[in-house]
Amino acid sequence: MILLLEVSGQSAYFPALATVGVVGFIVAATVGSIAWYNSKRPVGWKDKDRPDFVPGVDK
Repeated sequence: MILLLEVSGQSAYFPALATVGVVGFIVAATVGSIAWYNSKRPVGWKDKDRPDFVPGVDK
């Protein structure tokens, strides 16, 4: 168990991987939100306006 803790504690790549994971999640959530807002509206949402911060996409 001590050897496992020593090996895992010496990883120089963990901060970089954590940063890439967090930034990647934020980018994926942002792109997914824009795509969802630009998709066809479900029943009951047809007359709702798009939020101002979501860019329009020409089809």
